[in-house]
Amino acid sequence: MDVLEAMRTRRSIRRFTEEPISRGELEKLFRAAMAAANSGGQQPWRFIVVDDPRLRDELASLEIERGPYYRSPQLIVVCGDIGSMKWKMHWLADCAAAIQNLLLAAHAYGLGAVWQELYPYHTRVAKVRELLGIPDTVYPMAVISIGHPAEKKPPVDRYDPEKVRWNHW
Repeated sequence: MDVLEAMRTRRSIRRFTEEPISRGELEKLFRAAMAAANSGGQQPWRFIVVDDPRLRDELASLEIERGPYYRSPQLIVVCGDIGSMKWKMHWLADCAAAIQNLLLAAHAYGLGAVWQELYPYHTRVAKVRELLGIPDTVYPMAVISIGHPAEKKPPVDRYDPEKVRWNHW
């Protein structure tokens, strides 16, 4: 699948089979994520794979505005390590770019995933930080539920020419 097809057909998947993703498959996803654009080559992204059933279930049960995190064989917590960054606020954009790459790569490999936010919801950030032993200079940004999809969704065309301006507002 080429990148344009992946962009057009990727959808958020919220139901998964019980089959875990292999470490080799996960490495491919992390290689794609870490190929993302980032400011000043700072690469603040850090990834925590949560596959321990107890931790995964505890993390999945944390309430967000739409209910608990979607259950999957593995969860990936995406964090920004601002400890040694020169431009500390750039971690959000850098990690978002890495997440998008990860989602597109997962889709291209036939996997399903959904991005669920943690930051800037400070209660969620604190709970995840405590649960996973994340240091103070590292900010948990998102939880990615990922796995082999147990649902298929058709592509959606979200193009809206009314949202494009030329030269001025």
